[in-house]
Amino acid sequence: MCNHRHPLGGRNFESFSEDPLLAGKLAAQVVIGLQEKGVAATIKHFTANEQETERLSVDEIIPERALREIYMKPFEISVKEGKPWALMTAYNKVNGHHCDAHPFLLQQVLRGEWGWKGLVMSDWGGTNSTADALNAGLDLEMPGPTRHRTFEAVSHAIKKGLVSEATIDDRVRNILELIEIVGGFKNPEIPPEKSIDNPAHRKLIRDVAGQGMVLLKNEDNALPLKKEELKGKKVALLGLAKEALIHGGGSASLNSHYRISPWEGLHNVYGDSVEFKFAKGAHTYRLLPPLANDCTDANGKSGWTLEYFAKDNGEKPFKTEHGYKDAAFSPLGNDSAKWKTLQLTTTYTPSTSGSHYLSCSGLGPTVITINDEVVYDQKNDCDDAMGFLLGGIAEEEFTYSFTQGQSYSIKIHSAPPGGADNNGGILEGLPAFRLGFMQQEDHDADLLTEAVDLARECDVAIVFTGHTPVWETEGQDQKTFNLPKDGSQDKLVEAVAGANSKTVVVNSTGVAVAMPWLSKVSAVLQTWFPGQEAGNAIADILSGAVNPSGRLPISWPKRLEDAPAYGNFPGEKKDGQLTVRYDEGVFVGYRHYDRLAKDKMLFPFGYGLSYTTFQIKDAQVSQSSAESFNVSFKVANTGSQAGSTVAQLYIGRANQSPDHPIKTLAAFQKVALEASQEQTVELTVSLKDFAYFDEASSSWKVDRGEYVFHVGQSVASIEAAVSVELEGSRQVKL
Repeated sequence: MCNHRHPLGGRNFESFSEDPLLAGKLAAQVVIGLQEKGVAATIKHFTANEQETERLSVDEIIPERALREIYMKPFEISVKEGKPWALMTAYNKVNGHHCDAHPFLLQQVLRGEWGWKGLVMSDWGGTNSTADALNAGLDLEMPGPTRHRTFEAVSHAIKKGLVSEATIDDRVRNILELIEIVGGFKNPEIPPEKSIDNPAHRKLIRDVAGQGMVLLKNEDNALPLKKEELKGKKVALLGLAKEALIHGGGSASLNSHYRISPWEGLHNVYGDSVEFKFAKGAHTYRLLPPLANDCTDANGKSGWTLEYFAKDNGEKPFKTEHGYKDAAFSPLGNDSAKWKTLQLTTTYTPSTSGSHYLSCSGLGPTVITINDEVVYDQKNDCDDAMGFLLGGIAEEEFTYSFTQGQSYSIKIHSAPPGGADNNGGILEGLPAFRLGFMQQEDHDADLLTEAVDLARECDVAIVFTGHTPVWETEGQDQKTFNLPKDGSQDKLVEAVAGANSKTVVVNSTGVAVAMPWLSKVSAVLQTWFPGQEAGNAIADILSGAVNPSGRLPISWPKRLEDAPAYGNFPGEKKDGQLTVRYDEGVFVGYRHYDRLAKDKMLFPFGYGLSYTTFQIKDAQVSQSSAESFNVSFKVANTGSQAGSTVAQLYIGRANQSPDHPIKTLAAFQKVALEASQEQTVELTVSLKDFAYFDEASSSWKVDRGEYVFHVGQSVASIEAAVSVELEGSRQVKL
C-alpha cells in the first residue's frame, strides 16, 4: 500500500499508486473482498516503506504534514472504509523510531485517532525490541520462533517495570480476537493448503489483466491488429515474447497454476491465420543460469549429488540427495540446511567445445573446483544475503575451456555465513550458493542482427520488453531507469523500429522506465505484471477483442533527474546510519510534475488511450451540505466502438500557492459506454477530500477562497472546470 515515492523503488510493483487517495480506495476494496469470505486482510507496510535499500534500518525523516497527507493517508482510508482485521508494520524507521515500536504511529494515530482495534504484527524479522514494541502496540512478532518475546525476555521486562501486565493482556487479547474472527476456536485444525483452478477464475484473471493494461501510444491507429486484417501476414515476435512476466521478485513470486507467455497467447487468439516468427534479440538475464544440462550425479543419473555436513571437518555427510537439479542452492524452506556445510558434485560432459562462461557466488565462504583446480574461492560472507537469494547480486563472469565429450569433475563446497545476519535474523546460519553457466556460442551470439533481419522481412514487428523478477524485486531498489540489460532492450527496440515501420512495443514492468525510442515506434502497450493469463490478455488487447481501458496510477517522467525525490533517494550514510530526507514534502508524483513544464513528462498521471474516443463536458457543482459537494458532468463516447474511460475529479486553489499542490485527486469513476452513447456522472466529495494538515495547529484545514473543480481524463487533460467560493477557513474532522 505504500506510495510510489521514486521510480526506482524496488517494491513499487506491489503497491497501487503514487496517489494516496487512489491507493487507499483500491486497498479498501481488496480488504472488503477478502474479509467477506472470512479471510483476514493484513494491510502493509505501516508506514513509508518506499525503498528497499537498507530497509531494516534506514531512518526516514518525514515532515508530519507529508506523513499524514501522503504516506499514512492510504492506510487511513483503508482502515476507515475497509476495516481490515490486521496490519503489518514496516521495517524502516520514521523520524528516528522503528515502525514496530513507534508510539505516534501505532498508539496516537492508528488506535487513537483512527479508532482501529485490529491486530498489529511485525514484518518478518522486523521486531527490534521487547518492551518498546509491546508498549507501542505491536501485538505479534513474526515469524516464529520468537527472538524478542521469549518467556525470559518478557518476564524480565515485567519484573523491571518496563512493561505492565495490562499491556501484555492488550497484546494477547488482540491476537485471540483475530483467531476468533477467523473461526480458529471453532475449528482449530488447520486444513492442508490447496489451490483451486477453475474456468471462472481463469476468465476473471484474464479480464482483470486486460482491464489494467494501459495503451500509451497508438500512432495512426497502428493497433488493434485485427484478425481479418492480419490474416496471411508474417509477424515478428521479438525480445521477451516467450517469457510470461506475471509478477515481480521476492514474496510476490508465488507459484501460479500455469503461465501464458505472449507467444502462446497470440497463437491462442490468432490461430494459424498468422505466421509468427521469433527472435530473442537481446540477452536480458541478470545472472547466468545455473548449470543443469549434461550433468551426472554420483549414481550415474542426471543431475548433481548434494551432501550435508554437520561440521566442516571432513566427516561423513549426515544427509545425501542424488538427482539434484542444478548448480544452485537456496535454503528457503529447507530448515535442515541451517548451520550446515554443503557440497554439490557432478560430472559434466559438455555437448560443445568452447571457452564457456561461468559465474559464481555464495552466502558464506564458497570454493568451486573443476578437476580439482580451484576456479572460484570466496573467503568472506556475502554482504547482502537477501539480495543474493533474490538473484540481485552481481557475479563476475569468467571463461573456462571445455572440450566436447570430455568429462569434468565439478565440486562446490559452501559453508554458512559466520557473521551477523542483517535481515532481522531470519537468514542467520543459512548457506546458499550458485554456479552460473552459459555456452560460448550462446553467450556471444549476435542476437540483435538476427532480430533486425527478421523484423525487416515481416509485416509487423512486436517487441516485448520488461523486467524479469530478478530485475524488479523485493530486497533491492533498481539500479537504473533504463530497461535491462546494459541497454540491450533499448538497442533492440531502436534497431527494430529502424527496420520495420510498424513496430509495436509491449512493455511489462511494474514501474515507469525510460523510453528513448518512443518517437520511433508506432504503438506502446504497458501491461504491468498481469498474472498467469498474461499472454492471453495481451493478445486480447493487440487483436482488439478487448478495448484498452487502463489508466496510469503513476506519473511517467522522461528522465529520472526530474523525479521529485531525485537527490534524496536512497539517502546518505553517516556513522553507519542511512538517513533519507523526504524534502519534497507533499509534492510527490503529479503534485510535483504539475509544477514543471509539460515536456518533462512522457505520460501524465491518469493517462491512457482507447480504441475509441471520449469527451467530458457540462460540469456542474452544487453544495449539498456545509461540508460536501455534488459534482455532475456528462461523458460521451464520440468514437465508433464501445469502450471505457476513467473520469477523474481534481480540486485545487484558483490562486496557486507554493505551499500547496495545484490540484489533487478527489474522486474518480470508470464509465463504460457504447459507441455514441452519453451518460451523466455524479460524484460526491467533501471538504476532507481536499483538506490539508496544518502542522501549527495539528489539525486538518480548508482555507477560505476560490477552489476549482477540474474534471478530465488525466491530470494533464482537463476538459471541464467549475469554480467554487468557500467562505471562511475551517477545521475538518476526518
